[in-house]
Amino acid sequence: MDTIETYRELIEKILIEYTKIPYAYGEIHTEAVFDRSRDRYLLVNVGWDNGERVHSSLVHIDILDGKLWIQRDGTEDGIASELVKAGVPKEHIVLGFRSPEVRQHTDYAVA
Repeated sequence: MDTIETYRELIEKILIEYTKIPYAYGEIHTEAVFDRSRDRYLLVNVGWDNGERVHSSLVHIDILDGKLWIQRDGTEDGIASELVKAGVPKEHIVLGFRSPEVRQHTDYAVA
C-alpha cells in the first residue's frame, strides 16, 4: 500500500473516532467529511445550543505534496500528536494553522 493511501486511511480512522464523542451540552454532533479525490478531511460540529445554531470546523487536514497539512485543529490534545502515534513521521506533518515563522521552531515540517 502506498504512503498517501495509508495517510488517507489513518486520517479517516482518527477523525471517525471523534464523531463518537458525545457533546456534554446542547444538541450538537460531530460529522466527518472526506473528499478523497481532493485529499481534504474535515470534522464539523453541527446542531443547536440554547436556541443558537452551531456549525463550525473542528479539524481540517489536507494532503498536499505528500504531507499532511493541518489547517485547523480545535482538538484538546492536538491531532498532530495522534497522527504521530499512528506512525506518521513529524517531517510529513505541517502545522498549517501556524505562521511559517513559528513552524520553523516546532518539531514538525515547515512546508
